[in-house]
Amino acid sequence: MKEHLDCNTYNLSGKRVTVYPSKSPVSPIVYLNSSEEEEEQIYRALEEFCCPDFTLVTISGLDWNHDMTPWNMQSAFQGAPPCTGGADAYLRLLTQQILPTVESALPGTPVWRGLAGYSLAGLFALYALYRTPVFSRAASISGSLWFADFREYVLTHETMARPACLYLSLGDRECRTGNPYLKTVQERTEEIAAHYAAQGIDTHFQLNPGNHFKNPVRRMAAGIDWILKRPV
Repeated sequence: MKEHLDCNTYNLSGKRVTVYPSKSPVSPIVYLNSSEEEEEQIYRALEEFCCPDFTLVTISGLDWNHDMTPWNMQSAFQGAPPCTGGADAYLRLLTQQILPTVESALPGTPVWRGLAGYSLAGLFALYALYRTPVFSRAASISGSLWFADFREYVLTHETMARPACLYLSLGDRECRTGNPYLKTVQERTEEIAAHYAAQGIDTHFQLNPGNHFKNPVRRMAAGIDWILKRPV
């Protein structure tokens, strides 16, 4: 990776898109749905991992309960707004506007595209594989795989293109809750990881110490680092 911060920022349909370009015109590209507050921290953390050269694209300004959720669901948290299933619409924005705008400004064509995210964005990273073939690697970090009917969706549908590799992670205390949705997260994440591995997909499940909110930046960097270092 580059040793000094060098980025370009776009505002596209209400989203803030920041591009940290690679040094080489022939390198991978990873799209990360995140918050504006975390994007530079994640880039700096990735420098510490000594990742292979790649282009990082962060997208923020998200409506998390809409943009990152595949279908409607009542809130898993008391008093919080419901999830309103806008993932397909956001994915069209990502693949038809954000991706072409970003990649048309790069000096070369990416050798592969990855998609990563934390929490609901980790859910979206896997869901997107079933709706578009443009991403060949994904990292679902502390993904909200407790989401209603998502396990069943994974087990009964096929991805649009076979992923080269998948990274799934979770905190070892995330399931220790009385919340009826969240307490299923480890069981469901492990089952989904096993489902992918049984298909012969290069799949890694990482159990980290702590709850959902411990070291999110470091966890995101670790997931991106893993997919970057898998063979092409």
